Amino acid sequence: MVCVYDVCVVGAGPAGLGAGMYAGRLNLRTLIVGEDAGGLIATTTLVENYPGFVSISGTELAGRLLEHARHYGVELVEERVEEIRKVCNGFEVATGSGRYQAKSVILATGTAHRKLPAKNADRFEGRGVYYCALCDAPLLRDRRAAVVGGGDGAAKEALLVAEYAQKVYILCRDEGLHAEPPNLRKVEENPRIEIINHTNVVEIAGDDVVREVVMERHGRTERLEVDGVFVAIGGVPRSELAVKLGVEVNEKGEVVTDKKGRTSMPGVFAAGDVTSGGFRQAIISVAEGVSAAYSAYRYLTSEYVETRRCEP
Repeated sequence: MVCVYDVCVVGAGPAGLGAGMYAGRLNLRTLIVGEDAGGLIATTTLVENYPGFVSISGTELAGRLLEHARHYGVELVEERVEEIRKVCNGFEVATGSGRYQAKSVILATGTAHRKLPAKNADRFEGRGVYYCALCDAPLLRDRRAAVVGGGDGAAKEALLVAEYAQKVYILCRDEGLHAEPPNLRKVEENPRIEIINHTNVVEIAGDDVVREVVMERHGRTERLEVDGVFVAIGGVPRSELAVKLGVEVNEKGEVVTDKKGRTSMPGVFAAGDVTSGGFRQAIISVAEGVSAAYSAYRYLTSEYVETRRCEP
């Protein structure tokens, strides 16, 4: 007999884990399917803006969210979802090794790192161009590094890289670093970090590994000797599954939802950074996941009809 879940949450980051926890609490048979339990928050060194924790590692926070979900009997499959199809009385979620049936789906696929649009950036990826300071900063011990970005993410990456590198340059396109005040203060007080404004990185240069960053500043081309580049220029929504399923997305590729997490397709809900919410924070993703789970519960208990027939 085929197991049919009430809810399949696609994505295992804060939004997905929050949705799974609350769906389980509402006694819905719940499955979470996602490649990396915890999502991008698990690659964050310190989280200092999540209510209830003055300071907690991203890994620990992700672990607690997962533990809470499992407390309510939520199942987890750590695989990449390859396709979601609309089928009779629900949806089919396919991975490389299995297919799962569910009456409703919550999309919590998050974002992927935005790639650096500079010449040779892809060529040097993993050989001096990195997208995760927690993963790769130790490779730059006692060396020179650059962090490309102008937001809070760039500030946090630079602070972590500075624990290893002898010198860290933050390369900002605009005037100044737009980081949260506590992180901006830490950056400004760190003698190893230097902010270079009005900078557009146009090329990564080197031989077998990165040796230089080529950048445009004030109409001139400048070169900066570094041993590694960390990219922190935001993310792009991982909405390919939603698009293929036929769910509405906006011009940025973000899944369009209402305030309750409902999408354009009945039975499909969405939460977190893949949506058009705007403010990207773990606490907001969790809250949106909870809201989407409650909307799924209302859909299943008030609107879903078990005897609904397939269209011919």
